[in-house]
Amino acid sequence: MTQPFARRALLAAPLLAAPGLVRAQAPVVNRTARILAGFPAGGTVDLTCRLLAERLRGVWAPQVVVENRVGATGRLAIEELIRAEPDGTTFLVTPASMVTIYPHLYGDRLRYEPLRDMAPVSPVVVYPFGLAVGPGAPGVTNLAQMLDLARQRRGLSYASPAAGSVPHFTGVMLARASGVELTHVPYRGAAPAIADTLGGQIAATINVLGDLVPHHEGGRLRIIALTSAQRLARLPGVPTFAEQGHPDLTADEWFGAFLPARAPTGLVGQLNALLAEAVRHPEMRQNLENRAFDVAHSSAADFTARIRAETAKWGPIVQASGFRPED
Repeated sequence: MTQPFARRALLAAPLLAAPGLVRAQAPVVNRTARILAGFPAGGTVDLTCRLLAERLRGVWAPQVVVENRVGATGRLAIEELIRAEPDGTTFLVTPASMVTIYPHLYGDRLRYEPLRDMAPVSPVVVYPFGLAVGPGAPGVTNLAQMLDLARQRRGLSYASPAAGSVPHFTGVMLARASGVELTHVPYRGAAPAIADTLGGQIAATINVLGDLVPHHEGGRLRIIALTSAQRLARLPGVPTFAEQGHPDLTADEWFGAFLPARAPTGLVGQLNALLAEAVRHPEMRQNLENRAFDVAHSSAADFTARIRAETAKWGPIVQASGFRPED
């Protein structure tokens, strides 16, 4: 059974509650607010922040600007959030990995504890990853064939957009579950990882699905497995990892909104409500869905519970991998 590219079930309950929202007569915050993004302008985090800024301008604050605090693979933006005043003039949008995986990677070197130093507000978007092969894996059209090729070659390399990311550890779990040698090659972002897969320097890549789809549809790469729970309507011929015998390789990544930990509960609730209204706006929804992102929303309590569950999930995986970042 396929699902729409936008997995509506994730949103139905919270967004059905949103129509009752009434816009405030004046913005919640009376001066310019900033959305912190830990990644460069032009990327998907930055795009999401800019779409949100447009929707929140005039209702959250008179002006809402995006501030790109780039460095330390997203950690500098989180550290900036922690130092900010908890008055609503600063909030953060960050991928899940910085919150659920980094505590296991960096341990005492991490300068924040997510649920101590940050107030979860809501997820904003959610998306799966895809495993794609290129010219470096000739004739491979499914996961079993890729694993057979890895056995024949006594190992196969796969690219990811970053060391310590969900795609990185998805490959680690696949290698362990299948008993084949898969060598991780980290890149600085999706684009160079995909470029080397297109060029045949790397046999495969596990990457953000939206970045893979144009190459798959153009016949330049072949997506052979998805980390989503079910097939997607836009890619009905592409099975999930679970369908191919690997149910543990089911994972969605999200971008979530956070306020400083000391922000009043009422402020968290107000931002949560306005985010619900923002993500159901047709223009924002369509813009994100065109990039294979689904808009998402939940209560702050449910978001917090999700963070706890995903943090617990990744702990043993990171530990078993033996990977430790240098920076």
